[in-house]
Amino acid sequence: MNDTKIEWADRTWNPVSGCTKISAGCKYCYAESIAERFGGPAYPNGFGITLRPHRIDDPKKWKKPARVFVNSMSDLFHEDIPPEFLEECLEVMRDCPQHTFQILTKRPEQMLKTMWAWYDCDCENCTMGNGCGFLPNIWLGVSVESQKVIDRIDRLREAPAAVRFLSLEPLLGPVEADFTGIDWVIIGGESGPKARSLELSWVRDIIDQCRRDGAAVFVKQLGSRHAKNHYHVNHPKAGDPLEWPVEIRIREFPGEVAPC
Repeated sequence: MNDTKIEWADRTWNPVSGCTKISAGCKYCYAESIAERFGGPAYPNGFGITLRPHRIDDPKKWKKPARVFVNSMSDLFHEDIPPEFLEECLEVMRDCPQHTFQILTKRPEQMLKTMWAWYDCDCENCTMGNGCGFLPNIWLGVSVESQKVIDRIDRLREAPAAVRFLSLEPLLGPVEADFTGIDWVIIGGESGPKARSLELSWVRDIIDQCRRDGAAVFVKQLGSRHAKNHYHVNHPKAGDPLEWPVEIRIREFPGEVAPC
């Protein structure tokens, strides 16, 4: 796909589009609104699961190394995606070590089942490229919008990944968690006309927990509601760090944790 405005990625790659709602964070799904807005040839099935085999080889065409957000318009581990199609996607990631693939899901159980099976090998004929080690260019992450789905973090810790990350977006409430074994935590408020509120205290508390447990922090945005409620904020999603309190202006990547 095209270059992206998502601050923590360089490109998006959508071999699949469409999804189904699974928790509160999905209520005002940005991807669903895009599919409904454009429809037509771009999204002939609306937001229903749609395989796009003509997109599978896109990363092989990109010469410049990139951080690639996989399926920004879907969930790669959705139960309706055929296993053989998912395996084709994973093989492209394996064959493009120049790129870093960021896979984010709300279905960690399916992610664990799929990835452990894919990494399983007999060593002698291993296709992973580096024995039984996890490929360093495939990052696995889960979305956690509130304390109600905090168990997703425990599932992520079990994932076969060189880098494990969280997207706490849209952050809908305070989160108290053990971030041990998590490499990267993205924090973001909700965007859109019906965006729900984010409290700065939630952000500060999560940053403190990440510092305690050694996870890198990336504060992406404070959300459309914050922008609407604060006259000094000009960015529509409150995504300009210069408009935030100094102590939360943090945009780290894995391996870049600032010293305490």
